[in-house]
Amino acid sequence: MLIIKAGRYRTQEQNRSDALQRLHALIKRATVPQKVRQPTAPTASARRKRLDNKTRRAQVKSLRGRVEEE
Repeated sequence: MLIIKAGRYRTQEQNRSDALQRLHALIKRATVPQKVRQPTAPTASARRKRLDNKTRRAQVKSLRGRVEEE
């Protein structure tokens, strides 16, 4: 069920035609197919940055171990 409220105008006839126009626009927008997303691969620099960040994070986490007392 779809309810469209129309109270923009003073007369019932104008509000009814406004509601019908909005209904037509809604149906027209719903029938347009969406674009298909073309999957892309990450660039070489993006892959390199990701691996560099992973290496940096691994080094930081490796320093979180226990402190050995002498």
